[in-house]
Amino acid sequence: MTFDLDLLESLINSNRAKSCNYFLHLNEQIYVLDDVSITNSQTPVNSPTTRGGVYFSDKFTYKLKGTIHDLSVIPLFTSTMLGPNNEFKEIKITTTMESDNQKRNISIYANLTNSVQKQSKVDVNMIIIKLQTD
Repeated sequence: MTFDLDLLESLINSNRAKSCNYFLHLNEQIYVLDDVSITNSQTPVNSPTTRGGVYFSDKFTYKLKGTIHDLSVIPLFTSTMLGPNNEFKEIKITTTMESDNQKRNISIYANLTNSVQKQSKVDVNMIIIKLQTD
């Protein structure tokens, strides 16, 4: 999982300033992703490793958490998570970040690690695996 850490730090700072809107793209549908937080956290491994032959885990990962208020996304998650599938499917999240008076379109690619369905929303937790700018 190698990506431009300066870009990621800029995105984290923009996110803290609440200046980004996020959109999750899944099966040709677009969902608004609210209450997004991006953090760097330690994982329960002692060294970088392949977990179960399915995905790679570093000692530290960047995680993205958010909320989707459209419950129609729930059935689509079964094709993205480990469990019903042999591998994680990449989920694309897009945002526009403004830095140095320039707007940059950013695509975040992540693996969905879990989702929690509530009465009117779904909370999602993902591990960031790739960043791209347009």
